Amino acid sequence: MSRSGYNEDVENVWALICYRGAVASGIRGKRGQAFLQEMLTALDALPEKKLIASELEMDGQVCAIGSVGRSRGVDMSQIDPEESWQVARAFGISEALSREIVYMNDEGHYALETPEQRFTRMRAWIVENLKNL
Repeated sequence: MSRSGYNEDVENVWALICYRGAVASGIRGKRGQAFLQEMLTALDALPEKKLIASELEMDGQVCAIGSVGRSRGVDMSQIDPEESWQVARAFGISEALSREIVYMNDEGHYALETPEQRFTRMRAWIVENLKNL
């Protein structure tokens, strides 16, 4: 299983439908939209346009959510990136949105990509999901 907690073993289709609804609601909602806007600003402020996978922060580099943590001055060493509820609580977003952003950051592509390509893809995903850009 990945850091996002997603897996391909879906036994209950209705549960999946409900979960995808929670993700959509998390993205469309006031809190989610504010977080996406903040993440876009944080990404644009990064000195190097690169994103890592699997960690919030490592060796001076960050993932998409980690960029917000850096801009807020959050001590991310105290957050387990494998625990989506901890990430969600630390950043004030729904757990479904936290998992979705992590999935998109770490696994939302079909080929190997460079940290620069991950940055470009995540930035485009954020812009695509912002309602009033």
